[in-house]
Amino acid sequence: MAANNNKNKQEERQNPGKVPGGAGGNVPRPKFNPYWFYGIIAVLFLVVNYFFTGNKGPVETNWNKVRTTMLADRDVERIVVVNNEKALLYLKKNSEAKYKEDLEGTFVKPAEGGPHFFWTIGSVETFEQKLMEAQEGFPPSDRIEAEYRNERNWLNEILWSLGPFVLLILLWWWIFRRMSKGAGGGPGGIFSVGKSQARIFDRDARVNTSFKDVAGLSEAKQEVEEIVEFLKNPEKFTKLGGKIPKGALLVGPPGTGKTLLAKAVAGEANVPFFSMSGSDFVEMFVGVGASRVRDLFKQAKEKAPCIVFIDEIDAIGRARGRNPNFGSNDERENTLNQLLTEMDGFDTNSGVIVLAATNRADILDRALMRAGRFDRQINVELPDLNERGEIFLVHLKPLKLHEDVKVEFLAKQTPGFSGADIANVCNEAALIAARKNHESVTRQDFLDAIDRIVGGLEKKNKIISVDEKKTIAYHEAGHATISWLLPYAHPLVKVTIVPRGKALGAAWYLPEERSITTREQLLDEMCSALGGRAAEEIVFGKISSGAQNDLERITKQAYAMVSIFGMSEKIGTVSFYDSSGQSDYSFTKPYSEKTAQLIDEEAKAIIDQEYKRACSILRENQEGHQKLAELLLEREVIFSEDMEQIFGKRAWDKHGEMQSQENPPAEEKPEDDKIASAE
Repeated sequence: MAANNNKNKQEERQNPGKVPGGAGGNVPRPKFNPYWFYGIIAVLFLVVNYFFTGNKGPVETNWNKVRTTMLADRDVERIVVVNNEKALLYLKKNSEAKYKEDLEGTFVKPAEGGPHFFWTIGSVETFEQKLMEAQEGFPPSDRIEAEYRNERNWLNEILWSLGPFVLLILLWWWIFRRMSKGAGGGPGGIFSVGKSQARIFDRDARVNTSFKDVAGLSEAKQEVEEIVEFLKNPEKFTKLGGKIPKGALLVGPPGTGKTLLAKAVAGEANVPFFSMSGSDFVEMFVGVGASRVRDLFKQAKEKAPCIVFIDEIDAIGRARGRNPNFGSNDERENTLNQLLTEMDGFDTNSGVIVLAATNRADILDRALMRAGRFDRQINVELPDLNERGEIFLVHLKPLKLHEDVKVEFLAKQTPGFSGADIANVCNEAALIAARKNHESVTRQDFLDAIDRIVGGLEKKNKIISVDEKKTIAYHEAGHATISWLLPYAHPLVKVTIVPRGKALGAAWYLPEERSITTREQLLDEMCSALGGRAAEEIVFGKISSGAQNDLERITKQAYAMVSIFGMSEKIGTVSFYDSSGQSDYSFTKPYSEKTAQLIDEEAKAIIDQEYKRACSILRENQEGHQKLAELLLEREVIFSEDMEQIFGKRAWDKHGEMQSQENPPAEEKPEDDKIASAE
C-alpha cells in the first residue's frame, strides 16, 4: 500500500494537471480561474453585509407620515439632523412593534435602538418651523426638540481623493501587460522575453503522427528511427562503445516531409520533445536570441533524455560574415554563437539530441555543420516513382475512389512532385469531383487536378483573335513535332492551345526519371524548346513574343552547359558554380572578362546551332507539322495517339512510355512543372 501511495504521489508531481483514479485512468483537473475567487468574495461580502450585520441603517420615510402618524401618536423619542441635510428619527421602545411592517417590509433593516427612519429636509429654518407647527397643543413634556450633528464620511472622501489615482495605476498596469504580451514576452510579459518559446510535447501533450504516416523516405526514416531507438534502448548501442549522436540535420527541397518526419519522431519517442522555429530566436530586443537558446538547452538538460527540434534553422544559422556589416554587432550572429556553444557544451551522455530542418543548407555556417554538432546530415529528396506510389496510398485513404483509379498510374503522371504536391493533387481531385457532382473520384478528376496545379486554371473564355489562335497552334505543333522526332527528347503526351494560367498554349511531356543528363539529351531538349519559334518563322515569315518562356529556359540551359557542366570545347572542362554557397564577399566573378566574353559566344553558338536544327527538322516534316496544327485548331487538345497517326510510332522509345490501347491517351494528361513548355 505504501508503495502505491508513493507511486501516486510521484505521478502527481510529474503530472500536476491530472489526478489519479476515475474511469479510464487519470482525470484532468478543472483549470482554476482567479476571477472565480473575486466573485466568491463579493458574494460573501453581500451575504454578511445584509444578513449577519445588525447595523443596516434606517428606513426612508417622508415628513407627512412623520407629522400625521409618529408625532401625532407621541411615538418619537428624538430627532437628529445630520449635516443640516438629513433627519434621523428614533422611535420609543414600546412603539417599535407598531411600525414593524414598515421596518421589515424593505430589504434594509434598522439597527436595534435606532435610528429607525430618515428623510431629507429642506432648509433648517423651514424644518424647525414645520416641527413647531406639528407639535402645537402638545404639553411641554411631550414636545421633541431637534438635535443637530455634523458627520464626515471618511470612506467617501478617501474614494474621491485616491480613487482617480488608483484607476490610473490600474489602467497603466493593464496597458503594460497587454504591451508586454504583444512584444513577444509570452505569459510572463516583458520580464520573460528572454525565456524559450519552445512547445513541449511529453506524456500530457502527445503528437499523434507516427512513422506509419510517413510514406517513402525509407533511408531518412531509418536514420531518425535509429535516433528514437537509441533514446528508448541506449544499452543496445553503448555496450559496443557507441555514443549518442548530438544532432541530425534534415536537408531537402520544400514539401518533401522534413517537418512531418520530425513530428513522427515526436510521436514515436517516449521522451520530451521541444519544438521551436528558427525565427522564434530572433527578436527586436538585443540579446534575446542568445538568452532563449540558453533557456531552451537549460530546460532540455533538466528533462533529458529528450529531443530538441529547430525548424527552418537557416533563420539563425546563416554563415557568419556573408553580409559584410563592418563594425556592427549582429544579433543573429550572437544567437548562432550561443547555439554553437550549447550544442558542443553539454556532456555526451546528457541525452539531448538536436534535430533541425532546412531547405537552404548551402547558406548554413560551416561551424554548425561540422561533426560534433550535427553529426548526421539526412537528405530528404523528392520522391521517386515507388515512393510517390507510397505517398499516394497515404493521401488516398480518406477519398472515395472510383475503380479506374490506379496508384501506379498516378505515380507515373507526377514526376518531380513532392509529398506536399501529391497531397494537393488528391485534395484538388476531390474538389473537382464534387464540383462535377461525381459519386466518387475518378481517374479523369486526378488528371484534371494535375493540369490545374501544374498549368494553372483553364481560361476557355479568354478572347483570342483568329490569327493569334493560328499562330499558337503552329507554335505548339512545332514543339510537338520536334519532340516526337528527336531520340532524346522527353515523350510528348498532350498538346493544347486552350489558355491556362499565363500560358496561351502548352505542350506537356512525361520525362523519364534519370539521375544524370548527357550533352545529347540537353541539346535535344533545347531543339524541342526552340521548335515553336522556328515554326512561326517558317510558316508565317515573322516571329512573336510567344516564345519568351522557351527562350528563357534554353538560355539558362546553354549557359549552364558552358559555365557549370563543362560541355564546351573552347571553355574546357571547368565549372564556375559554387555548390557550397560559402564563398565570402563575392564581389567579382570567378573568371576574367575574356572568359566571360567567350562564355557568351559559346552559349549563343549552341542556341543558334539548335535553332537551325529545329528549322531543318520542321522543313523536312512540313506536311506532318501542318496536319498537326490543323488538328489542333479543330480539337484544341491532341494526345500522343494523334501524333502516332501522323508521324508513326517512335522507334527509339525504349522505356515504353507511349500510351497503349489499355489506357486511352485521350484520358491521360500527364504534366511536369520543370519541362512543360508554356507560352
